[in-house]
Amino acid sequence: MQGRGTNTDLNETGIQQAEAFYNTYKDVPFDRIYTSTLKRTHQTVQKFIDDGIPWTQYPGLDELGWGIYEGRESTEDTKTAFEAMMKGWAGGSLDLKFEKGESPLDVKERQLAVLEKLIEKNDDKNILVCMHGRAMRLFLCQLMDLPIYEMDKFPHQNTTLYKLKYDGEKFHIIEFNNTDHLIHNFAKD
Repeated sequence: MQGRGTNTDLNETGIQQAEAFYNTYKDVPFDRIYTSTLKRTHQTVQKFIDDGIPWTQYPGLDELGWGIYEGRESTEDTKTAFEAMMKGWAGGSLDLKFEKGESPLDVKERQLAVLEKLIEKNDDKNILVCMHGRAMRLFLCQLMDLPIYEMDKFPHQNTTLYKLKYDGEKFHIIEFNNTDHLIHNFAKD
């Protein structure tokens, strides 16, 4: 289990997915890159960083902390615990968390500080944000002005793309859970 407390490198599949993402989107004129402080996000967008695109890290974009389950292998017991936690969150119990972990409300608070920085005085037109699955779901709820218990409306897999447009007041989703770069680059395997 990987969360905020596990700072691992990308595995071989992650490296290939990052390469596929870069190959598909390398010609987008990104003005800035924002990532979490966890190195797997840096590694995912490293080629964009190497292209000289300004890069900022925010701890507010880190994955939700899974507490005592961090770094542990998935078992039937952990799956049962996670399913119960997700059910509680979907039911509105957003303060639930595993021992030594974070709740969705905890993550929302640290993400709000990032969101304010992204909106205030920001003249960048194209921003690439690389973060983590559960944190991304919570962030999308905030961007779309949805209650965070609706986080599972936003499916994801590694390097999925959500493209949003900000009109000065609201965000709008232009592309939803786009994984075309994976299909095109892995179809020959």
